[in-house]
Amino acid sequence: MIPSLFIAHGSPTLAIENNEYTQFLNQLGKNLPKPNGIVIFSAHWLSSIQKVSNVEKFETIYDFGGFPEEMYQIVYPATGNRKLTIEIVDLLKENGIAFRTDETRGLDHGAWVVLRLLYPKADIPVISMSVNPQLTPEEQYKVGAALSSLREKDILIIASGGTVHNLRKLKWHDPFGKEDQWAVDFDNWIGDSLKIWDLDSLFQYETLAPYAEMAVPPFGNEHFIPIFYAMGAADQEKKATLLYRSYQYGNLSHSVWQFGS
Repeated sequence: MIPSLFIAHGSPTLAIENNEYTQFLNQLGKNLPKPNGIVIFSAHWLSSIQKVSNVEKFETIYDFGGFPEEMYQIVYPATGNRKLTIEIVDLLKENGIAFRTDETRGLDHGAWVVLRLLYPKADIPVISMSVNPQLTPEEQYKVGAALSSLREKDILIIASGGTVHNLRKLKWHDPFGKEDQWAVDFDNWIGDSLKIWDLDSLFQYETLAPYAEMAVPPFGNEHFIPIFYAMGAADQEKKATLLYRSYQYGNLSHSVWQFGS
């Protein structure tokens, strides 16, 4: 059974960078069994009700500004899969999760930057999913758990975000300097809790995790919460493995977690 993944998408410039992290993601795509399809939850698609893409061919969304011109020339021509959309819809119905399908939205950079690094040929069908910051972590986990059976059909479930993502704390002048200890402490606490699948603590990370307010600022938790969707997709196995971790700009985390075997 293929695992589920939480992948930090970092800065949009990952799309044009060649560094240790982009090389890791390139290799990860080669090491994983080639999936029959990909379901990706993106921190950059927010909705108060679960959205499921039903798109034949995705447009590439450039949902960022002020970056090098070459980034706006990148196209990731992913295609959808109506049969897989229907399977997802049926699973959401069975689990009492409200949803709507979306026939128009393309792939935002939280999705296409990651997918392009993993699968540059864009030859695997993709279903894009929104995340809902208004839900509790437990409810977000249940959305992922509702889709867990897809992994038995070699459908790769990816949640794209970042464990530490506070743009107000980034050291833009020092992209590869020493990482901030507060970010490391937060990530270590999250990692220790993930490895023992301590849901009670993880669901209360805002009050229990050190420096939670700095790592996951009150004005935006959308990058952190995708991890609960990815975890939920491995609820039957409850196994977490840290595949990669580094930092850019002092505290922007590049963490990749694998859930399940």
